[in-house]
Amino acid sequence: MELLPRSPGEFGSARYWDRFFRQRGQRPFEWYGAFPELCPVLHKYVRPRDKVLVVGCGNSELSEQMYDMGMCEDIINIDISDAVIRQMQERSGSKRPKMSYLLMDMLHMDFPDAHFQVVLDKGTLDAILTDEEEATVAKVDKMFAEISRVLQVGGRYLCVSLAQAHVLKKAVEYFSQEGWVVRVHQVAGSGDKQQFVLPVFVYVMTKFRKIPGSAPQILEICAEEQDKPMRVESAERLVAAVKDRQHYALLCSQLSKTPCGEQVSLDLCDKESGQPRYTLHVVDSPSVKPSRDNHFAIFIIPQGRETEWLFGTEEGRRQLAASAGFRRLVTVALHREQHYEGMAGIQAELSGKVMELAPPGLPAQQQVPFLSVGGDIGVRTVQHRDASPLSGEYVVEDVKGDGTFYFRRLIFLRNRNVVQSEARLLAPAPVPGQRKRRKDKKKPSPAEPPAAIDKSYLCCEHHKAMVAGLCLLGGPDPLPGTLLAVLVVGLGGGSLPLFVHDYFSQAHVAVVEIDPSMLEVATCWFGFSQGDRMQVHVSDGLDYVAKLAAEAPAQYDAIMFDVDSKDLTVGMSCPPPAFVEKPFLQKVKTILKPEGVFVLNLVCRDARLKESVLATLREVFPLLYTRRIEGEVNEILFCQPSAEGRRDPTELGARARALEEALRQPGRPWDSSYVLADMLQAVRIL
Repeated sequence: MELLPRSPGEFGSARYWDRFFRQRGQRPFEWYGAFPELCPVLHKYVRPRDKVLVVGCGNSELSEQMYDMGMCEDIINIDISDAVIRQMQERSGSKRPKMSYLLMDMLHMDFPDAHFQVVLDKGTLDAILTDEEEATVAKVDKMFAEISRVLQVGGRYLCVSLAQAHVLKKAVEYFSQEGWVVRVHQVAGSGDKQQFVLPVFVYVMTKFRKIPGSAPQILEICAEEQDKPMRVESAERLVAAVKDRQHYALLCSQLSKTPCGEQVSLDLCDKESGQPRYTLHVVDSPSVKPSRDNHFAIFIIPQGRETEWLFGTEEGRRQLAASAGFRRLVTVALHREQHYEGMAGIQAELSGKVMELAPPGLPAQQQVPFLSVGGDIGVRTVQHRDASPLSGEYVVEDVKGDGTFYFRRLIFLRNRNVVQSEARLLAPAPVPGQRKRRKDKKKPSPAEPPAAIDKSYLCCEHHKAMVAGLCLLGGPDPLPGTLLAVLVVGLGGGSLPLFVHDYFSQAHVAVVEIDPSMLEVATCWFGFSQGDRMQVHVSDGLDYVAKLAAEAPAQYDAIMFDVDSKDLTVGMSCPPPAFVEKPFLQKVKTILKPEGVFVLNLVCRDARLKESVLATLREVFPLLYTRRIEGEVNEILFCQPSAEGRRDPTELGARARALEEALRQPGRPWDSSYVLADMLQAVRIL
């Protein structure tokens, strides 16, 4: 039996619907949205004494269920199909005496003006607005005008819809321009019983008298788990918010049926502000053998550690999921702008939502574990937040690392998953004679992080490699007491130039930084200071080097580039492309002493671009070493202007050990994790 129309236009034909309902018979036909799902929303907007008009009623049971539940009795149902009106009169007439069914075209209604408090439409608008042709839109305008005419001021037009973008946009724009309040509710799904993968929505348009002039639009969305609506600023933003929820429903449907080949990422937003609150990554591990208890788990990443390789990269998360032993692991990153009430609070907040991401085959009533490192959510304290015209918004925050140490980080919010600068904080020294407090049975609150910077510690692996590169300088022994002239382009928090200054007692360090805000950040928050052997020049590195090349060539023993690119559209985030163009590199070579070394931190995800950069460097510098940083995209390049000083990795390792021994002086702190020889034994000569 063929019930589908030959063309979308037939949805507006009385002849089609007569044929449809005669062939279908007495069985109720519900487009979507069963009464139990719709009831919580309808209860908010339909009062027992309201006069209700149902347009395009068909043989849906919705009106009957509203009547029988006592929601409302004064209900008039209209439809253009004579067959279905006769059917419904027979089915419902004697049982529900206050409810009526009338043969009527909603485009030409016989009711007086302002006759109803509620007009209810379940799928009718979707059926009519099948396209955006001029004739179709004119028909919908007529429908909306009639609904507006028969509704009282303060009345509600309730439209149950699948919210296709063009349907929602038309309804929102029409009624908001008339001065009505527009609110969109997402209807809670019914699990396995749900007929449609896409969620059902109810548009609630409340009629107000149109105010002359440009009155502000009131547009709101109310997600299924929310009672309080969220205000949006435009029709486009409202349509986009609905589309986000539709995409999420499709994603959940897909994840419930098949494992995901690639990792899926999504943000869950705060109900009040609409800002991202959690970032979730869904990671499947097909190689893990299935058992009853290893289908699904949630891993809460401690605050401040989301940038670490294990949590912040696809490969790291894949390794985490495999080592945890679950076939599907959802990692959850916490955002710095949000407040969290501990692990129990997060678990209560996320339990319902993460179950929508459950894998196929999850046993019924299966308890899903929430995992973390050490069982807590970590500590993050934002110490400073500001914005710079050059670097954009940034934060300085203290986080608890893996263990007892705290770290201070500089994060540029335009690239919030990358730590721009990092320094370890010193633990406060114990007060002489002070006894330790007896352990309290109550769980202590997170301690405030210490404030002093540990200047002896280089947090970044690429900084350690850059320091090790000083072993390439000429002379039999690269001793810290040697007189050195060092140029560092890119200040950040100042850790690299500070370390060179403090551990190479005869080094004179010039730092070039384009952003004056970064000098202030380094000074106020990272313990940086200038002096006789440390000078900062606020300037564009390109201009500074060009000027030196013209005025004072061959003056630096070492030049270090650790400068980020502000353009995130390029596949190279460090350095900016202009810093590795041949004419500029030739200027760098000009200001470098013949036996000196140019050290470049290269972060490039574009393989072709990277090969081009390496080729250009080889054209300018005859001797080129490279050192990959394990677990990171960073690659440190050591460039020398002459091939005569070429050394193999074994010799470089020996020179690095000599440098390390010289740096380990009595009374001077040295971290045992620094093995400079390891940094240089892994180099490749290009």
